[in-house]
This record gives sequence, structure tokens and C-alpha cells, in this order.
Amino acid sequence: MKLIILDRGARAARCLSVSMRHAWFAGVGVVSILASAISSGYFMADSRAGMSPDVLSLHASVQAQQDELRQLQLAADEELNALALRMGQLNAHVIRLNALGGRLTSMAGLDDGEFDFSSMPALGGPVELSVNDSELAGRMPNLLADMATMNVTLDGQRQQLATLEGQLLNRKLHERVLPNGRPVRSGWISSFYGKRSDPMSGRTAWHKGIDFAGRRGSEIVAVSDGVVSFAGSNRGYGNMVEIKHGNGFVTRYAHNQDNLVAVGDKVTQGQPIALMGSTGRSTGPHVHFEVHRNGLQVDPAKYIAGR
Repeated sequence: MKLIILDRGARAARCLSVSMRHAWFAGVGVVSILASAISSGYFMADSRAGMSPDVLSLHASVQAQQDELRQLQLAADEELNALALRMGQLNAHVIRLNALGGRLTSMAGLDDGEFDFSSMPALGGPVELSVNDSELAGRMPNLLADMATMNVTLDGQRQQLATLEGQLLNRKLHERVLPNGRPVRSGWISSFYGKRSDPMSGRTAWHKGIDFAGRRGSEIVAVSDGVVSFAGSNRGYGNMVEIKHGNGFVTRYAHNQDNLVAVGDKVTQGQPIALMGSTGRSTGPHVHFEVHRNGLQVDPAKYIAGR
């Protein structure tokens, strides 16, 4: 048997002589190889077809895990967005607390740095070893709970600061309604509170207030905030103004030339309420100043000295 071999690179064909025995063995080999390949492919296809339920189950499991992973990623994104929003809210709380703290510090007159809300708080402590990523990952689920605790703490601080502000405002209000200072801008004390010789009769009598002598027509001012409860003529007092200040305090300003306020008027500390005169039982221009507390007359001296 002859085989003719054509080679593109060669100029002439080559001829090989093969015996029938060798050709037969070669043919049998080729057929065997083809049969083996076909059988293997069939076996693999048959095996795959036999394993298809398990393979489908495995594919379904993988797909489910991929879906779960995507859901976890979406949940993580939502959680991070929620954390960012919450952090922004907490930061706004901090800003408001800083503003409130600064206002309270100003109201209380604390300027020595003890309460400095504009600076970071003083912190410290020993160096701690850093934790690894797995520990950080384990702590992540507790982050929202920690932030919730922080929010409760901030709310508590806000309430405490608001309470402190209320107390300071009440203190300021108390200071404004407490009689404090002189009822005149200029003048001198011509008679004190207590026993004295009556200027009209010469007999010993009890003087219920303090007299401030001065120039006729000079201004008489309120010694604290309040509401006018009387403005008019009152026998020996002459023209008189009476002011209720709260907390049981009442002040009277008598012998006025003219009253500048009427009943029901709100007055503030230092506001002119009358002009100095000598009406009523008086020997000259002055203002008779009285302080009453809870219905009892008291010595105005300590309230005058308070300013």
C-alpha cells in the first residue's frame, strides 16, 4: 500500500510504502480513538444529565447566596446612610448645645475658661492597642445602639442646660424685681428710716422710709421693674406713686410735684416715674421712699446700698 504525502513547503510529493498489516493496525487505532472519544463524551453527557438535580440545587444555592449578599450590601448602604444622617443630627445638637452653653456662660458672667463651650473638651488616657478588622466588624452592629445612647446623653445635657438657663433667668428676674438702688439720680439723704423728731410737731415719731432731698422738678426713678398699683394724691404723702415688683416687694415714692405714670403701667428699673416736689406733709422738695415686703415696712437702706 502506498501513501502520497503533499507538503506545501516541498516542491515534490513524497510517496511512502505501507504494508497492509501496518495499515490495518493504524486503522484499528484510529477507530478505537474515535470510539473512545465518542464514548467518553456520551458518558460525560450522561453523567451530567444524571447529576442535573444536584447541579441545579447547587446553582440555586449559589444564586440565593448571591441574592442574600446583594441584600446585605443594600442594607449596609442604607445603614451607612442612616448613620450619616444621624451623625448630622447629633452634630446639629452639639452646635445648639454649644450656643446655649455660650449664652449661659455669658449670662452667668463666667469668663475664666471654666465653661468654654467653643473648645473641644479636655480628654486623655493611656494608649490602647488597636483592634483588628474582625473585631471592628463585630462591633459595627452595636454602633447604632451606641449612637442612640449618645443621643440620650445629649438630650439629657440639653435638658440640664435648659434647666440651668431657666434658673439663671429666674435669678435675673429676681434681681430685676428686687429693689436695688436710689430713687433719684442726684440728691442727698435728709432723713433715715426709724425714730426721729417729727419736722412738723417736733415730737418723736417713727419715720417709715428714707427722704432724699434735691432740686425741685428733678426726676424720680423706679428702683426695679414692676407695675404701677397707685398713682395719685394720698393725704400726708401728697402725690404718690406705688409700684408692685413681685416676690412680695412694693415701693412708694411720695411728695411728688407730678406723677409721670398711671395705674397699670409697666415700669423698668431706672425709668422716670415722677418729678420731685413738696406736696402733702412736707417742708421742702424731696422724695419720701418706702419699701414694703410681704405687707411689712422695712428699712430701705440695705436695698439702696445694694447698687
